[in-house]
Amino acid sequence: MNVRAPLAWSAAGLLAAFLLPWYAIETGLDSVPWQSGLWMSEDYASGVAQAVEHGKWWLAPPLVVLVACLVVSLAPLPRRRRGILLATASGIGLVLLAAQALAIGLHGWSAGWLASLFGELGSRQGGLGGGGALALIALLSLLSIGLAQRGAFGGDAFVAGAVTTVAASILLFTAWPILHILVQAFQDSDGVFRPLLLIERLAAAKIWSLRCLVGRGGCGVAWNTLFLALCCGAGSTALGLAFALVATRTAFRFKRTLRVLTVLPIITPPFVIGLALILVFGRSGLVNHFLEWSLGIPPTRWIYGFPGVLLAQLFAFTPVAFLVLIGVVEGVSPTLEEAAQTLRADRWATFTTVSLPLMLPGLANAFLVGFIESIADFGNPIVLGGDFGVLSTEIYFAVVGAQLDYGQAAALALLLLAMALAAFYLQRQLVGRRSYATISGKGDAGLPTPLPDAARHTARWIALPWAAFTLLLYAFTFVGGLVTVWGRDYTPTLAHYVKAFSIERSAEGLIWSGAAWNSFWTTVKLAAIAAPLTAALGLVTAWLVVRQRFVGRATLEFATMLSFAVPGTVIGVAYVFAFNVPPFEITGTALIIVLCFVFRNMTVGVRAGMAAMSQIDRSLDEASATLRGGVPQTLFYVVMPLMRPAIVGALVYGFVRAVTTVSAVVFLVTAEYDLATTYIILRVINGDYGLAIAYSCALIALMLAAIVLIQFLVGDRRLGRRPIALQGGRA
Repeated sequence: MNVRAPLAWSAAGLLAAFLLPWYAIETGLDSVPWQSGLWMSEDYASGVAQAVEHGKWWLAPPLVVLVACLVVSLAPLPRRRRGILLATASGIGLVLLAAQALAIGLHGWSAGWLASLFGELGSRQGGLGGGGALALIALLSLLSIGLAQRGAFGGDAFVAGAVTTVAASILLFTAWPILHILVQAFQDSDGVFRPLLLIERLAAAKIWSLRCLVGRGGCGVAWNTLFLALCCGAGSTALGLAFALVATRTAFRFKRTLRVLTVLPIITPPFVIGLALILVFGRSGLVNHFLEWSLGIPPTRWIYGFPGVLLAQLFAFTPVAFLVLIGVVEGVSPTLEEAAQTLRADRWATFTTVSLPLMLPGLANAFLVGFIESIADFGNPIVLGGDFGVLSTEIYFAVVGAQLDYGQAAALALLLLAMALAAFYLQRQLVGRRSYATISGKGDAGLPTPLPDAARHTARWIALPWAAFTLLLYAFTFVGGLVTVWGRDYTPTLAHYVKAFSIERSAEGLIWSGAAWNSFWTTVKLAAIAAPLTAALGLVTAWLVVRQRFVGRATLEFATMLSFAVPGTVIGVAYVFAFNVPPFEITGTALIIVLCFVFRNMTVGVRAGMAAMSQIDRSLDEASATLRGGVPQTLFYVVMPLMRPAIVGALVYGFVRAVTTVSAVVFLVTAEYDLATTYIILRVINGDYGLAIAYSCALIALMLAAIVLIQFLVGDRRLGRRPIALQGGRA
């Protein structure tokens, strides 16, 4: 076992260097007969051929390292010595591979000082292809195996491989793009590095002004962003908790309907909620018309500004809090609640001193996600913000506005990262290192304690009106797609649906002739690929952070928040900058969109997984190890079945956010890979609201079906507990 894994990966890396094109083929491996050019064609040559035949000498050292790893794998060495040699060699190989990839690009040396130092190159190199990518993966795998064999990560190769994979993927697809654009915060328009320029850009009065306190105008965008995020984090957490309590700890008869209504905002394209709020509360909305007709109150524009943005964000982000909290509320142990009642604590004391404190990790994670979602939100402030500016819209206007100041956008993005870091630190300080485990290997078939009347009534009076209001908004949205022109011609029609999704029959079969089909199928395909990857990466990261102990664990946890905290517009621009040039030329492909989906959305899976895993007692892991279960077996057969609510939440969030995201992919889509949300936005810009609403309703139906399918495939978590008792027939 100590030899087979490093031997296999060494051989795989060398075979890739001999048998696959080292550099990317623009039209793909399946589109050209590259096999005949593996040696003689510079475009299709393997890594060995590039180094020997085509003058790319810089590829030789990483290939020599792979040979060295093969020799070490075959040598009869003690486990620890083999591990040290493998880790050292593969680490050197990775450094060499990264150094040459960054130093040499499409035009030779990537920096003038390199040309001055080493002279001009007679060759160039493009982005990594199949051979280079597989060699990189082989070196990373050999590094993880070497670290495990030398004793790191408890000597477990699975844990070492998981840490290496997660860390490398976050470094490459999160930290690298963000670093790529944030460096511009310190550069002027000529590319000159000026460290003090960041202070100049962030010291503007528009960012930090406090004139609102003396009634002389609005506050700076930084204060607006912070205040809005605090209100949104607190409000979405409270609403999410109310929904979770009603759905799990009461006898409310329409729980499934309530759950569907709870997640409706999260499966809606981002502009729809804002549009629905305008239809209801706008100057020409139904509420203003009614107040003017009944009470003579003139129409107002109160919905535009802080109230409207906060209301829209609460609609949008409460479902995220609910997904984080539902498993936490379900996981509170009835045995602990019964123990409190045995000590003569009443239901209110039990709830406030036992149940609620055990939910603290979930509440803190829900607040953190709501806070960061708010500071990174772009769609709601751009639609409803009015004169209420926030950092995300300022970044957008800096990137796409007349000023076209990438340096200012990068500086503001750095400020958003600082806010996210502060929230992350406070969340860790609040939760601390105390244990919140409530799910253990012991019998726990107790009856959950009924909520005290005050908590039950409060939860119902918060959740049910909010659910009814949600239903009302979506009713207006649905009707908007069934009338000719909202506000002018209310004649019922299906013309918008026919235009978007018409299907014709011909002698050759069905023709998907509707205007929306191309973007629809592309969106479904890419979201279906991204969702399981998002959930898997997020939950494995949560397991590593909660269950394993290794150097850099807190850094890894924070790194998962990076792309989540930065506005989607900045992420999209950063991906274009980072992956439009070697060593990774993937701009314009489906791969860059999938990667953006995965690393933009994995944070919710991480936070939900951490909240759920904090309730699973470590004694279950120890029991599995006692029965000779390895780490992978414990993870997949013990821990994961107890995390089904978190798995469902991660899959649902990963899929629906991939379908509904706009700002993060608006710079990444192409004519070949057009997405539903960008298509809808274009229809809105062109004034075709009926088609946009019809398409949005179709997406909502698609995502509801996906949620039902995910719940069916994953199933429910079974804890062996009795169902909640009816509280005197009351819900």
